[in-house]
Amino acid sequence: MPLITADQLKEKYDVIVVGSGAGGGQTAYTLTLEGLKVLMLEAGRNYVPETETPMFETPEQAPLRGAGTPEKPFGFYDSTIDGGWQVPGEPYTQASTDKEREFWWWRARMLGGRTNHWGRYSFRNGPYDFKPRSRDGLGFDWPIGYEDVAPYYDKVEMLIGVYGDNDGLENTPDSSPGVLLPPPKFRVGDLLTQKHGRTLGIPIIAAHRAVLTQRLDYENLPAKLHPGNAFAQRLVRESMERRAACFWATNCGRGCAIRATYQSTTVHLPPAMESGNLDLLPNAMVSEVTIGEDGLAKGVMFVDRTTGKSHHAAARVVVLAASACETVRVLLNSQSTQFPQGLANSSGLVGKYLMDTVGANLSGQIPALENLPPHNEDGAGGAHAYAPWWLYQEQHAGKLGFARGYHIEFGAQRGMPGPGTFNGLEWVTGGSYGRKFKEDARRYYGSFIGFSGRGEMIPNENSFCEIDPTVKDKWGIPVLRFHWLWSEHETRQAAHMEQTFADLISAMGGRVRQKPEKNGAKAIKPGGFIIHEVGGAIMGDDRAKSVTNQWSQTWDVKNLFLTDGAPFPSNADKNPTLTIMALAWRSADYIVSELRKQNL
Repeated sequence: MPLITADQLKEKYDVIVVGSGAGGGQTAYTLTLEGLKVLMLEAGRNYVPETETPMFETPEQAPLRGAGTPEKPFGFYDSTIDGGWQVPGEPYTQASTDKEREFWWWRARMLGGRTNHWGRYSFRNGPYDFKPRSRDGLGFDWPIGYEDVAPYYDKVEMLIGVYGDNDGLENTPDSSPGVLLPPPKFRVGDLLTQKHGRTLGIPIIAAHRAVLTQRLDYENLPAKLHPGNAFAQRLVRESMERRAACFWATNCGRGCAIRATYQSTTVHLPPAMESGNLDLLPNAMVSEVTIGEDGLAKGVMFVDRTTGKSHHAAARVVVLAASACETVRVLLNSQSTQFPQGLANSSGLVGKYLMDTVGANLSGQIPALENLPPHNEDGAGGAHAYAPWWLYQEQHAGKLGFARGYHIEFGAQRGMPGPGTFNGLEWVTGGSYGRKFKEDARRYYGSFIGFSGRGEMIPNENSFCEIDPTVKDKWGIPVLRFHWLWSEHETRQAAHMEQTFADLISAMGGRVRQKPEKNGAKAIKPGGFIIHEVGGAIMGDDRAKSVTNQWSQTWDVKNLFLTDGAPFPSNADKNPTLTIMALAWRSADYIVSELRKQNL
């Protein structure tokens, strides 16, 4: 993959894209295939999953048998090579010493960002999710509706490859015919959960995940994605031909050397690089967007992390896609006489209404899954099934005590044992040794199940980030300070999650590892823990009450766009990555159109 250094910068580009993850990768892909000259700046190092992914290493080959550490919280084999909730030399601060008001900020300092690490869940926001305030009077409506984004969901799903079914469920949109890849078969634990979920009215259906269960149709898809653009079609076809179908090797969180999963590094960036229209500069830590006397963005200032020197890059359009909080940080640090409170901040809302996904967990042991005959359950490197939110009508009628819903992710399989004693076997056996321990391990292996809830947070005025007045990072850039507060809507939702999981385990004839927490404030995970933060520069149809318009174009600076999660005015229970990509493609199409009209 050809790269450049800071001394190889061109005098001026059509577009600068800051960030190389889902939003930045999709933006650069769309722009370069339409012929625009793009500079991509990535704060982390170059990363090549084809050569760096440990697809076949087993736990005993890793330090501590692959267990998590403060430097690698998701385990030694996790693909986040540089980053985490704490990054050396790049601190952030908390406005409160109260543990319940902490926000954990995950950063991936590497090419492709979080797309290398994520769970690949690819759920569409539904019609309710774009108009939540109209439904229950809380939070904000988007200035667009599902119908505006649906065509882009189709395009993204066809490009990256998403498996799943069309189930016709409420506010769980179907894809267009022929878009989805066939889902993998349910594992034994999935089938058992589905069977007993029916007794509780909980639908267990095929998960939608960005994993190729079969090779992409490279003969026909490129023309559907880029009609009339033979140049783009050729590059996309060649890229799709180089992607293999999943052969059930290891967890997708390791990355994928055969390109069967979606990563920006293996899907968006290869055709963009092959176009000849993309200059990619890693280790470029952007500090601010520069503004001309005409009030338009001129380019960006960045620090070369390999030399410590500052540089300026110029372009006709600047796109920030550095992840929601990093984009906010750049905006707030871009102060000038024209924008003394930070760039694009005439509304005073930059940094405000930060959101994460509500999370709570509960696990159990299922006797019906004991002593199963040995069989291969490796599967597609993650979940095959999940439960979408099923209580829309009861919630709308005010029967639940919280206003927004959640989906359920779960796992019960005979995967490769990791560190520890088979899911903490002692809580079932009371401890055993020698031959008895071996008998217990064989008996209980694969009989444990874990449930995780992923729910919607309603934006509130007490959850936001700002620039810390004194603390700077190792590059001399002021850092973020976080304020955080869950509302009772979220804490009650978390308590409901745990009770639901306990009910499911009981219905399956199992036993829970710990009693469900009735106090939702204790059940809920810290803000940022689920790594789904969005908001901070919300979109709207009134410039006094939002930061961007429907195209993720800032109201104050017409040639400045935000194509990560920062413009989200709500955070549905659906994982945000698919929507980030769909909106980025939509915004990039608009940028192309406006540049051709000479409006930018």
